[in-house]
Amino acid sequence: MPTIRKAPETMTSKERVMRTFAYEKTDRVPIDYSSNPTIHNRFCQYMGLPDNDMGRLMDLLGCDYRSVWPAFVGENRFPCPPGRNVDPVTGVISRWVENESGGYWDFCDFPLQDADEETIANWHVPSIDDFSFDHIGDALRQYKDYAVYIGSAGTADIINSTGRIMGMEDTLVNLMTEDEATMTYVQRSCDLELAILDRLLEKFGSQIDFVWIGEDLGTQHTPMISLDMYRRVLRPLHQQYIDLARSYGKPVMVHTCGSSSWVYEDFIEMGVSAVDTLQPEATNMSPAYLKEHFGGRLNFHGCISTAGPLAYGTEDDIVAQVRDTLEIMKPGVRGMQTGGYHFAPTHMIQDNTPPENIFAMYQAAHDLGRY
Repeated sequence: MPTIRKAPETMTSKERVMRTFAYEKTDRVPIDYSSNPTIHNRFCQYMGLPDNDMGRLMDLLGCDYRSVWPAFVGENRFPCPPGRNVDPVTGVISRWVENESGGYWDFCDFPLQDADEETIANWHVPSIDDFSFDHIGDALRQYKDYAVYIGSAGTADIINSTGRIMGMEDTLVNLMTEDEATMTYVQRSCDLELAILDRLLEKFGSQIDFVWIGEDLGTQHTPMISLDMYRRVLRPLHQQYIDLARSYGKPVMVHTCGSSSWVYEDFIEMGVSAVDTLQPEATNMSPAYLKEHFGGRLNFHGCISTAGPLAYGTEDDIVAQVRDTLEIMKPGVRGMQTGGYHFAPTHMIQDNTPPENIFAMYQAAHDLGRY
């Protein structure tokens, strides 16, 4: 069974991550992991974990992060067409689509596409009372030495979350024109997430370390929307999440896929502490560009491309990419002790990735990520 040779550790995961947020020196870079279910199962088998135990795998890799979120226990109010799945929280419909490497649950049918204003504005959004927080205390006790976050890359993700239920064309047009019914639905959805975040922070704030939200804003080469549209439509919504987190003294990390650095100055003004994904092949997203323009003002979480050597290269190729990334991202700038870098893949590791390359990626993080 392959075994990661971990870097020597002199602090807990919680200390390591929070010192990184503060640009303070640590024993090594903090490490994170995410993957699609198919490759996760394959990698667990490679690592000798046939039960696909996520927690155990993350421990073997030396991952420093854990998350908590309440469980949905309410009634599913959405019909499920034959051969489909339906999300009981949002009503998003998906179908299984196979490919040569595995498969994905892909979004389809779009129940709010071409819907009338009344249907959109009144689309069912659950109550916070439809969620159970009973397990959170036990989970936080189990995770007491880890960096614990609430939210995710999909929290506050207005474009994607609405697009999955309305279709992307209707979503972008309705957001751009600030269609009243669509904005009413979006605010109601945000209100639910904000209520959940507020309850978690109020009840368990001393055990929670940061808040994670997201909004995909770029294609591989250009912005997906204008900066004016971001400031006019999305920024006020995102600001609600950031202000809530900061009222409890928590850093905020924002996930943005594609070429997204065009909005980072706004993020800094809004009080964002870290940005996630950081696809190095996208325009103005290379580690060198990010470090030069935003180093010491934003933490960086990601940069190890899931569409480059990790999927298509050799083990030596991925080690070289890890080395090059760390040489840029580890050093501090503007008087900072470190560069505020959190080692992670740019997105969920994809099904076409060789398990040997994933292992090489995490071994290199331990070998080369020491301070």
